[in-house]
Amino acid sequence: MSISTARDLSKISRRSLLGRNSTGFGLMALAGLLSGRVSRAGAADSGRELHPSRRHMPRAKSVIFCFMSGGVSAVDTFDPKPRLARDHGKPMPVPIRPTMFNANGSIMASPWSFARYGQSGLPVSELFPYLATCADDLAVVRSMTSIANEHAQGNYFLHTGFSLAGYPSAGAWCSYGLGSENENLPGYVVLAGGGAPLGGVGIYGSGFLPAVHQASQLLPEQADPLPNIRPRESADRQRRRLQFVEQMDRERLAERGASEQLESAIRNYETAFRMQTAVPELVDLSAETAATRRLYGLESPVRETVAYGQQCLLARRLVERGVRFIELTCLARPADPGQIGNPWDQHGGLKTGHAEMARQVDQPIAGLIQDLKQRGLFEETVIVWAGEFGRTPFAQGTDGRDHNPFGFSVWLAGGGIRGGTVLGATDELGYYAVEDISTVYDLWATVLHVLGVDHESLTYRFGGRDFRLTDVHGQVLEKILQSSG
Repeated sequence: MSISTARDLSKISRRSLLGRNSTGFGLMALAGLLSGRVSRAGAADSGRELHPSRRHMPRAKSVIFCFMSGGVSAVDTFDPKPRLARDHGKPMPVPIRPTMFNANGSIMASPWSFARYGQSGLPVSELFPYLATCADDLAVVRSMTSIANEHAQGNYFLHTGFSLAGYPSAGAWCSYGLGSENENLPGYVVLAGGGAPLGGVGIYGSGFLPAVHQASQLLPEQADPLPNIRPRESADRQRRRLQFVEQMDRERLAERGASEQLESAIRNYETAFRMQTAVPELVDLSAETAATRRLYGLESPVRETVAYGQQCLLARRLVERGVRFIELTCLARPADPGQIGNPWDQHGGLKTGHAEMARQVDQPIAGLIQDLKQRGLFEETVIVWAGEFGRTPFAQGTDGRDHNPFGFSVWLAGGGIRGGTVLGATDELGYYAVEDISTVYDLWATVLHVLGVDHESLTYRFGGRDFRLTDVHGQVLEKILQSSG
């Protein structure tokens, strides 16, 4: 082929070029794929060598983010407030800040009782009978706060540290800073069976970081977890097509000079080729034992429990394969199948809605914790359980709760985290954080810390300034960390 012909062909868009010459890999299969260079750097983790982004020895190698989209009520899950029962039906004794809908009612007692579990005596609501058996593994932060009171802004803020679109997700930062230990899989994977939360797939994006670090979304319940992932022709023929595409991109690089976009594309084509084998093998659960399937709830009569259990099991398999950051998504409730993206959002019918959501995630997440421990992976994996904000201690209408960003609960478990602990407190109504007040910046600073990364050092220069996941904020939550001794 002449140079002039190659120049003409290079005017074809990458989307068109892939469709015509590269067996139609979907954009989803190409998004967020790991570069060989970053993968090799991340592979050093297996020997616990310090990556250039690290400032101390890591406790954990991977993150599993169980995102409870919609906003979980802390006073009904991990932050018991006896005063709500005593004062049920009475007006709030303190001023009420503006809420999402301002249909504010009286104090509402929790429909569920609490009990203490494990040697730590950690209080857990009866909503979570399975997670209650893991009480000594959980570090509950009861004093989390957010700057956002609306779902899309809250989702962006929780994921990126900014309440607007366009900034890198926590998963993208982890992929950028540490890479992956598996060159056949991306560094950041979203198990997207529950669909995108409000705000859209931008919350999984790479922002101004190189595009190879945005999430690859897998659809576990689909026959093809990635569109067009199964090859349509022989590996040899496919290889020749990819070599042709790479040749044209290299010629363009020679003309234009260094280009992160083109270099990423070249690496993405190669990784997508390898993913055709890696992804089908990843999602094939036929080799898992019956005991493992039961552990994750895959034999439950509740479809949503089975689907979320499949996500949790795949998360364990991704951790085993060296993927750096895995996010799980909640499915819509059977009573409200149209509520995709924020299924924990009960402005009415709290008792029914929270019960359905807890039933969906309780057994699978507890099974994940137990399975990781049995396989020696728990101390190498940090699990984060969080919604974008909490819910009010007073009713919206008669039987719901509105959004509350002023004090809510999240928990962490696994690598480097001291289980059976509680950090912070809300007031006696569960409305405001009043002790050891924590922020999303602190949450991610702590996660990066157990991964061996100083959150102030992991930066990327864009628009004339150095950005980071924690912006200009963030303190490591030292009280929930295991002793270094």
